[in-house]
Amino acid sequence: MTSPLVSDDPAAKAITALARDAYESWLKAQSAPRRAWVAQSGFKARPGETCLLPSAEGGLEEVLLILDEEEPIWSFAALPGTLPPGTYHLAPALRPAAATRAALGWWLGTYAFSRYKENNREFARLVWPKAADQDLVAHTAEAIFLTRDLINTPANDMGPAELADAAKALARRHRAKCSVIVGDALLRKNYPAVHAVGRASTDEPRLIDLRWGTRGPKVTLVGKGVCFDSGGLDLKPAAGMKLMKKDMGGAAHVLGLASLIMAQKLQVRLRVLVPAVENAVSGNAFRPLDVLQTRKGLTVEIGNTDAEGRLILCDALAEGDSESPDLMIDFATLTGAARVALGTDLPAFFCNDDKLAGAVLRQGAAEHDPVWRMPLHKPYRQGLDSKVADLNNISNSPYGGAIVAALFLENFVSPATRWAHFDIMAWNPAGRPGRPEGGEAMGLRAVYAAIAEFSRRNAAGKR
Repeated sequence: MTSPLVSDDPAAKAITALARDAYESWLKAQSAPRRAWVAQSGFKARPGETCLLPSAEGGLEEVLLILDEEEPIWSFAALPGTLPPGTYHLAPALRPAAATRAALGWWLGTYAFSRYKENNREFARLVWPKAADQDLVAHTAEAIFLTRDLINTPANDMGPAELADAAKALARRHRAKCSVIVGDALLRKNYPAVHAVGRASTDEPRLIDLRWGTRGPKVTLVGKGVCFDSGGLDLKPAAGMKLMKKDMGGAAHVLGLASLIMAQKLQVRLRVLVPAVENAVSGNAFRPLDVLQTRKGLTVEIGNTDAEGRLILCDALAEGDSESPDLMIDFATLTGAARVALGTDLPAFFCNDDKLAGAVLRQGAAEHDPVWRMPLHKPYRQGLDSKVADLNNISNSPYGGAIVAALFLENFVSPATRWAHFDIMAWNPAGRPGRPEGGEAMGLRAVYAAIAEFSRRNAAGKR
């Protein structure tokens, strides 16, 4: 991954980044010809807007940028693709957190998925802001690009086998251990729900298990790895099936998050569990009203084969929970109900621990990586009741679907385990600066910052 940030360039042009309320003072301090240029250029000083300021010789001398104060990171993300090619530097100097966000925004603005179509676009470069945390910026960009690339890759090149290969490659890069249980071995190892969902595909189901670190709190990440979701025998319509290459977005998120944790060498004992399957249709596909066994011993009646993500997650969560982790966090593209409630940009999360939830919300605000907590409303649990099994995988009610799905998963997590569940879109329906149409990392920076804070507090003897 080539960096669009450079150590120095004496010819770099200045970018003056201003909050909107500082603009008038800046303008008054400029020369009359420059004020006239700004006025005649039609510049409105809107958040995220830029104005190219010429030198007396007619060349580019300076760039004026009005920051979007609610999302400053994305103000910088627009620049590498819109400014004339060349090198730029930020003026005046920024404080460390702001400098780090500016550098990260710039780097994210250069992302392009080029596996199948070459991208020869030339991006402008930025001199590293002096106070920026260069390692954190580079490692975060790498983690987000990995997440996006995994999601954007279609299912013919990102099935369960290829997803396992991606996890193994990540493990090799960071000297982690990675094991994979494949096919009928899932039954022998007692992962029956993962096997049941994935057995209809010619690409056998898998459980990916990555471990790294020997000190610090136990942090377990679980990601839904449905590499393509046809809906099973409850087949999706064509419109609903079209984007289902992204149904392994949860797996992509935990691998990207693991990449960042390992690169930053957080003092944690990390475990990543990814049940990887294709929900396909064949003669041995699981059926409506089948009753499945699970790793925890609970039986599940199948109300709908298209609610398969929670089935594979329940085995992985039960395994993760068996080691009594200090934190367990799962990511999944689980329900359309979460998108109806919060739209495509805002990830829903559920949490059984107020301190953990508070940390995620606080860091999400600080990192401009928003998330929204939703309730584990216990009365809705009765919607999962079954006459023939311990629970059903869906509710007969059309309401509260994201909450019901989270309550289903909660059955496989011990009350003593700090647990958060993220129900994410993992996709940008339309492109914006730094966030092109396609696969997207959502909540990853917020969760990383919360885990880093938890690790530091643990090292200091605070919980």
